[in-house]
Amino acid sequence: MCPCGAARAEGRVRSPPRRMDPALPRAVLDGLRGGPLREVIPSTLGEPLLWPGMDALVDLCAERGLSLNLTTNGTFPGRGARAWAERLVPVLSDAKISWNGATAATAEAIMPGLDHAAAVEGVRAFAAVRDAHEHACGRRATLSFQVTAQEGNVAEIPAIVRLAARLGVDRVKLNHLQVRFAALAPLSLRRDAGAIARWNAAVRAARAEARGAGGRPVVLQNAVELSPDPAAPAPAGPCPFLDREAWLLWDGRLAPCPHPEAWRGALVDLGSVADRTLLEAWASPAYRALVAGYEAHPVCRACPFRRPGGA
Repeated sequence: MCPCGAARAEGRVRSPPRRMDPALPRAVLDGLRGGPLREVIPSTLGEPLLWPGMDALVDLCAERGLSLNLTTNGTFPGRGARAWAERLVPVLSDAKISWNGATAATAEAIMPGLDHAAAVEGVRAFAAVRDAHEHACGRRATLSFQVTAQEGNVAEIPAIVRLAARLGVDRVKLNHLQVRFAALAPLSLRRDAGAIARWNAAVRAARAEARGAGGRPVVLQNAVELSPDPAAPAPAGPCPFLDREAWLLWDGRLAPCPHPEAWRGALVDLGSVADRTLLEAWASPAYRALVAGYEAHPVCRACPFRRPGGA
């Protein structure tokens, strides 16, 4: 969502739902009527389907002609997969289900408390509702697996792609584990030459699975081989967030991107929607200066979201 003259068609608002007042998204979206906003993404801090404002947000998207791009852990709390699909599919652009293993042992080890067999049946039920809606209305919401690639599941990445094809999943998005604290470092697939080699082998095998998948092809995202030398990574690419997405935090603060340092105000202070509209924050000199010069900022220079497999 870009308020400047050359608005980007891909503009989106992300609104993490942790303890967010359900009235807050409506107030923000009211201020964006007639603009280039096309998509709302409730995500990042917890399971969106547990947020008490979710039904109101679905209705608001339907009313305004906006798409909803959902990330969920795939447990479909309260209603179950079929009922949630019937509620969501009419406004969905994409449903990304966190998926971390092809086998129960791996998936349940990475996500404690998960019932892998139930999760598989949930995807199957959701896909059936998606297909029925496409047949009736001609509009297809995509269904994706979002995989956090790490040592614990790298060997199963090709099998995850194969499972996705069987279940009618359209896309598998691979995200490298972000090392936010020291205990995660041994799980990173970027940490040394051996880990990188395992990642690169998994990428090649996953591509082969996607090409050979029966039925509708599976799209692979971030399936990019890394430089074999961890000391010589690929050059950083452009920021995938600035001038494309606005991040509304649970308490009304605005952030330019999902980097934890950005949420702590290290990139720019955009204030709160209690004090200024989102469009005012977007047009502010501080934000425009960040957009123009982010590549020189130390946080942005090292940002993993600008590396292959980061976002």
